[in-house]
Amino acid sequence: MSTNTVDNQRKVTTKRLIEMKARGEKIAMLTAYDYSMAKLIDEAGMDVILVGDSASNVMAGNMTTLPMTLDQMIYHAKSVIKGTNRALVVCDMPFGSYQGNPIEALNSAVRIMKESHAEAVKMEGGAEIRESIERILSAGIPVMGHLGLTPQSINKFGTYAVRAKENAEAEKLLADAKMLEEIGCFALVLEKIPADLARRVAESISIPVIGIGAGGGVDGQVLVMHDMLGINKGFSPKFLRRYADLSSIINEAVGHYIDDVKTGDFPNESEQY
Repeated sequence: MSTNTVDNQRKVTTKRLIEMKARGEKIAMLTAYDYSMAKLIDEAGMDVILVGDSASNVMAGNMTTLPMTLDQMIYHAKSVIKGTNRALVVCDMPFGSYQGNPIEALNSAVRIMKESHAEAVKMEGGAEIRESIERILSAGIPVMGHLGLTPQSINKFGTYAVRAKENAEAEKLLADAKMLEEIGCFALVLEKIPADLARRVAESISIPVIGIGAGGGVDGQVLVMHDMLGINKGFSPKFLRRYADLSSIINEAVGHYIDDVKTGDFPNESEQY
């Protein structure tokens, strides 16, 4: 067995991600929300699985991530954990579970860790949520930051357009990234910001920077599973690459099943007792 094979079978931890950045190895991250898909993604060799509050969109059919509750996130994370052996599993803290109240933030994070067995949490925001992040970190719970486009603040921004194009916002983002590293976050997601700025951030801090719509100059990439597999075709941003067309495959398979049932072809004699 080669060293690479052994390495690929090792459990991914927060420490290992930092080691990957240090040696220039890119980090692959993808969302998952249920046991079956998490198992497939994990077996393929994924480094990080994000139990994203994007479940609100792709699993529940909501327009934004805001309706997701803490109980719902715990349910999804618990399901994902059961299907995962190798990947580090990170759970999004949903809107309203940490903003403005560090004690509530800690209680929310503790519930996620205790009830779902997730291995880290992700939080959107910089200096404005510093106290909540620090309170969670003080309990020994790993935190992944998230800057740039922060979907939980969509009603504040009023748009999903690229963030930090202006100098003032770009400098604040850079300062927030350095602050998140300083207080102890193990990694950072940058969403939908200019590639040059994302590269500056990745070069300025020692923790891994995972991009989504942030160019190739960062330490890794994340996409929403339903988008990259072509299950969800109603979302086509510039940064999305579709690796399959599962919606067409599923539609065709279900159509064949319907036809076979209607014509009496299914089940045949070999498919019954």
